[in-house]
Amino acid sequence: KKRCKNYSLRSLGFLFIRAAIEMVEGNVSELETRLEKLVKQCNSMLEAGKVYCQSSKSFVNGLRELGHYCSEDSTMGVSAFAITSYSFTAVTDVVSVFDVKHFKDVRKEFERNSETLEAALGRNAQAPRGKQHEVEEASQALLTARRAFRSGALDYVLEVHACMHSYIPHMLSLMEAQALFFQQGHQSLTELEEYRKHLGDEHTKLVLNSAREKRDMEQRHAAIKKKDMSYDDSVMDFNLDAPTGIAMEGYLYKRASNAFKTWSRRWFSIQKNQLVYQKKFKEQPTVVVEDLRLCTVKPCTEQERRFCFEVVSPAKSCLLQADSEQQQQGWMSAVQNSIASAFQERREDALSPQQNSGCKALEEVQAIPGNGHCCDCREPGPDWASINLGITLCITCSGIHRSLGVHFSKVRSLTLDSWEPELVKLMCELGNTAINRIYEARIEEITIKKPHPSSPRQDKESWIRSKYVEKKFIHKLPETGRAPPLRRSSARRNRATTQEREGTRPALKPKPNRATLPRLTDEEEEDLSGLHPGALLYRSATLQHFPVMADALAHGADVNWVNVAEDNKTPLIQANSLAACEFLLQNGANVNQADSDGRGPLHHATILGHTGLVCLFLKRGADYNAKDINEKDPITIAVESANADIVTLLRIAKMNKEMREMDGFAQSGDETYQDIFRDFSQMASHNPEKLKRRSTDIKSP
Repeated sequence: KKRCKNYSLRSLGFLFIRAAIEMVEGNVSELETRLEKLVKQCNSMLEAGKVYCQSSKSFVNGLRELGHYCSEDSTMGVSAFAITSYSFTAVTDVVSVFDVKHFKDVRKEFERNSETLEAALGRNAQAPRGKQHEVEEASQALLTARRAFRSGALDYVLEVHACMHSYIPHMLSLMEAQALFFQQGHQSLTELEEYRKHLGDEHTKLVLNSAREKRDMEQRHAAIKKKDMSYDDSVMDFNLDAPTGIAMEGYLYKRASNAFKTWSRRWFSIQKNQLVYQKKFKEQPTVVVEDLRLCTVKPCTEQERRFCFEVVSPAKSCLLQADSEQQQQGWMSAVQNSIASAFQERREDALSPQQNSGCKALEEVQAIPGNGHCCDCREPGPDWASINLGITLCITCSGIHRSLGVHFSKVRSLTLDSWEPELVKLMCELGNTAINRIYEARIEEITIKKPHPSSPRQDKESWIRSKYVEKKFIHKLPETGRAPPLRRSSARRNRATTQEREGTRPALKPKPNRATLPRLTDEEEEDLSGLHPGALLYRSATLQHFPVMADALAHGADVNWVNVAEDNKTPLIQANSLAACEFLLQNGANVNQADSDGRGPLHHATILGHTGLVCLFLKRGADYNAKDINEKDPITIAVESANADIVTLLRIAKMNKEMREMDGFAQSGDETYQDIFRDFSQMASHNPEKLKRRSTDIKSP
């Protein structure tokens, strides 16, 4: 006798849950068909049994007339048929208990909830960034649909489990009735006895398992009702060592490359260092990216749709959209981790002698004192770096830094990635020694052991999270900040070393993102010890003192802090150097945040004639169409100042964006655009005198 299998949703992967449900539904339909056939056969047997009983009664009456037998024999025959009728009636009871109609109703409800959720996801993805009320309506509709879907899914699973074993007790009753009917033929049924016991044990196990699963489902049901559905927790963790070979998988929206630029929801996965997707689980995956080592991933803020990011390869780019910011960050981190692991697997093949000889960034960065060893575990010869922290890392620690996310650490290879000159200058201004004085200031005080190169990965990961995420080892500030007193002259003489921190400032309670700073003359000593982190970042950016800027950021400084006393200027506007601006931009500075005159960093760089900064800001997405309170955009200011280099850069950037819009943002720019900006970046870093058109002391008009 064939037994139906019990499918446990917990043993199935997220992608194949629907496939498993379809298989279970098929088994239920097959069970229904066989039961209907069995009922027909049972009715035929009952009719034949009636004929047999009537013939038996006639035969017994004939015997009684002949031998005056008692009526017990007739009663025995009637009882035997009654037992037979009862046994076969038990079979028909199975169909009445097995409520197929109710099961189909629950299945229809599950399908309706699934369609509602799909529609809500689509509306939520299409909600425009600029229309907040539509975003809120779409988010609320998605929350309601997700709650209904998950509740209905649990009910459906419970119904499936109930259907799969509801007929077994009745089958057991049938066999018991048959055992009574055939007790005189007990010897011929001895083999069935063992099977009956086994089936009874199986039924007991099924009942116990069903009870446990029902209790578990009820607990999940209650938990879902209490759970916050404002975000989707279905994001899978990145697992490079997964037994299936799939490091990450989940649903994403993909924009088509055709003229209509339509968006389609597909199941994406990262496997074998490739990014693939499929529409249905039975289809062969379509490869989006052949080799992740040749790709980069970045958020796409230019799109109207939210949570978009772009995977860029040398041949093409793929624009994707997640369902939430959490999923967006998870996918971007997974792609970055896959890139790092692919480099690690083929590290020896990738580092050819020719590449090693031309690795100028590695030589310059490792020449900084302290950079010859990993910042976190002291492994010699690190060839990875965290560009927003300004430190060098070994391959193991770099992988851990990638897992923290780009809001904590942005990892780049010193040998395999391209390095802009301003980024190399930034790395040379900081270094492991300066950063460890900040992030490891209290390790001697709290007597914690720093990991070494041979330490287990989990020890290194625990140390790195404590150091950069939880910031357990930095000096705690008494109120809002403390820092070493600095003079302008000392800051200019030595930007690569920090001084001893001493003294605290009086308790202040400024707003977290805005404060008033006193104006200081050039002759006054700038005692920065009394400033909270945001003000400290502002002043140190003006002085171009990188260790103090890093210290302020480590203590929670808002990189977009606004100084009300100086026309609402930000640290990025004040930082009048390539390396300082690069440092702020790498740590999340807003390249378009304007002051009280409506002038952003690009306006100020244009007014000062700083071609290198104009080039840097344009590469980081500065808005060249933004106008100040005088209705002047950067191009107008550059034309009035007769600065040909800046006018050229602004017009080329504008033309490049228009070309990209015509091509549907398929490429990051043509070769001419990239070559021009590369040349200007090189000159700004290595030969700034060639770009100097106006004095940096020119006042704003």
